This record gives sequence, C-alpha cells and structure tokens, in this order.
Amino acid sequence: MSIVKIKKSILNGEVVIPPSKSAAHRALICSFLSGGGTVKPIINSKDMQATIGVIEAFKQGKSTLDCIESGSTLRFMIPVAAALGRNVTFTGQGSLLDRTIGEYLELLPKHNVSVKSDGTLPIEIKGRLENGSYEVSGDVSSQYITGLLLALPNLDGDSAILLKTPLQSKPYVDMTIKVMSDYGVEIKETDFGYLIHGGQTFKKIDYTVEGDWSHSAFFLVAGAIGGDVTVSGLNMDTAQGDKAILSVLKSFGAQLEINDSCVRCVKGKLEGTEIDATDIPDLVPVIAVLAAFSDGQTVIKGAQRLRFKESDRIESVVKNLRLIGADVTETDDGMIINGGAKLHPAKLKGYNDHRIVMAFSIAALFLDGETVIDDALSINKSYPSFFEDYNGIGGKADVI
Repeated sequence: MSIVKIKKSILNGEVVIPPSKSAAHRALICSFLSGGGTVKPIINSKDMQATIGVIEAFKQGKSTLDCIESGSTLRFMIPVAAALGRNVTFTGQGSLLDRTIGEYLELLPKHNVSVKSDGTLPIEIKGRLENGSYEVSGDVSSQYITGLLLALPNLDGDSAILLKTPLQSKPYVDMTIKVMSDYGVEIKETDFGYLIHGGQTFKKIDYTVEGDWSHSAFFLVAGAIGGDVTVSGLNMDTAQGDKAILSVLKSFGAQLEINDSCVRCVKGKLEGTEIDATDIPDLVPVIAVLAAFSDGQTVIKGAQRLRFKESDRIESVVKNLRLIGADVTETDDGMIINGGAKLHPAKLKGYNDHRIVMAFSIAALFLDGETVIDDALSINKSYPSFFEDYNGIGGKADVI
C-alpha cells in the first residue's frame, strides 16, 4: 500500500499541465485506424499504457487484450475490434473487472457479433460488425457512443446511432467527433443521435495532444481556495468539456486571469452555488473540495454516474469530507455541502481512485497539521507526476 503525507502549505507558481488523456485515447485509436502518423505528447500513465498496449497487441495479432484499469480503452476498443472482424478476448485488472459493459452485450449480437461474458470482464467477441441502426441509452456512459463512432465509419454501409435517452457527458462525444474530424472522418449529429457514413478512411497525420483541462482543475482550485496558481499548456478553443472548470470557479467567486494558453487563479470571496454535473462528472471531487472551503451552501446534482467509476465517487467524496469535518449530505445524484464548518486534518481513504487522491491532496493544503491519504499511487492511472508538480510550486507531499 502507498500513502501520501501532506502538510499545510500554499501553492504559488506555474504548472505546465500534462497532455489530455481523453484526447490521446481517441487520437491513438484514430492513428491506428489510419495506419500511420504519430501522436504526442503522451503522458506515461496506466490508462495510456492500456490503449497503447491494446493497439500493439492488435498489430501483433494477439487474441487477448489487456485494458489494465482503463474503462475508456475497453469501451472504445470493443466495437473497433468487432468492426475489424477480430476474434479477441478483452481482459483487465483491478476496478475494471467490476465495470459494466452491458450496452455491448445487447447491441453487438444484433449486428453479427457474438459475445461471451457474464456482464463484466473477461469478454470474448467473434464475428465482423455489420452496419445498421444502433439504439443506445445516452445516460449510462458516453464511452459507448464514442466506441461506436470510432468503429462504424470502418464498415461498408451507413449506420445510425439512435439515443434512447438524453445524452449525458455530451462534451466527451463532441471531443470524439472533433478528433475524428482532424483525421478526415465526418460524423453528422441528428435530432435523434448520429449518422455515420461507412467506407470512410482515416487519414495519416501527426497529431499534437493538447493540455488536460480536467487535471488543470486541481491546481486552479488550490489557487481559488488560497494560493496563486497559473496553469499553462491549455487550449482555449478545446472541445474538452472540463474547460467548464472556468465557469465553475467564477460561479464560486474565484478570481481568474485568462490568456491564450494559460489561466491564473487567485483567491476570491468564495460563496456556495448550485452545480449541474451532468456534463462534467470528473470535476465533482475537486468541486466538492472547493465547496467545503466556501461560505454558504453548494448543491451538486446530476452526478449519479459517478457511482460506477473507479470508486463510488459520490460516497467516496462524502466520506472523506466528513472525516475532515465538513457538513455534507449525500443525495442520489450528488451531495449538499454547507460551507463554514471548521475543517481539520485526518487519515483519508484514496479508494484506489486517482481523482479522489488528487482532490483531497488539494484539501490537505489548507488543513492545520498533517493529512494522510492511502492508495496514493493510484494517481499513476492518469497523472503520475501530480505530486512532483504539486511540490514544485510549494506543496509538501511525501509519498511513501
């Protein structure tokens, strides 16, 4: 087990944020489908290792594909493998073994692909995917939509994705469409979902991965609560939905300076607000931390899908907030946080969840004494250099 011990400190300085893993997943798969070109920079995280490893296994003709703990790799590559007619078995590790793949179990057999699974990993697929209409729930995971969008242009005929319920986390699908467009593949959004023409060719390009807005949120929140932090390496014209952290920070009262590729955030008078997290679920842990250090009440709603991430992130956040003394009430789709409580250090659970560890490492900056968080190295899933960057601008984190 790994732990991190954190002492109270102030973050003051500039962080060059790492490349977006969400964009990189998509670009790597598009590059693979194109047959060439480079994708860089890429952070050496477990999630990136998963996608790169599965693609390399494909190229080598292997029949077993290990997605490690990356839900994106798994849900993106299942339909891609089916579109290419590959008979393969997908496996994984850790929390991924409990993540559901139910949509594909229902969809793929309707389109000529047999599936063998008990609802979770491993999953064995056989057959070549056929074009047609794909009815998908939009409120389970946008990753299913992205997987189909990546796969269906490779088929001979046209296909349609028909949404049975409103699409949540739509910015992630918008990002998919943007990256695919960069590779010369067009997707048409319709009133009912998406139209995908078959027979399209992914063009070979060298792709530059932009900075990660979801990672920037941790450091910007640290500035908002009580520091002076600049995050650079960002694309202001991004399709990443987590750029919404800027509007979230403004709604709390943080002071922002926004330039071409960087954002500076300094403390303002923070007041609670209402946050609809339908399209920004990954931001909820750090928003909840911000709320705990703000005056008044914050209501976070629309986050019910967080119960099926690396941990039940609603429950994980609520439990850790209570351990540091916050006044928080769990709801079905989020939480209610009443700011102003006297907060204190504690021994916190990381829940083997990278976003929980990073969010509460930000909270620990402002607690008198020493805070301890377990499962500290779960950050390797997405941001292995997080504590290096954290300490580089004034943090006092000791990973053991």
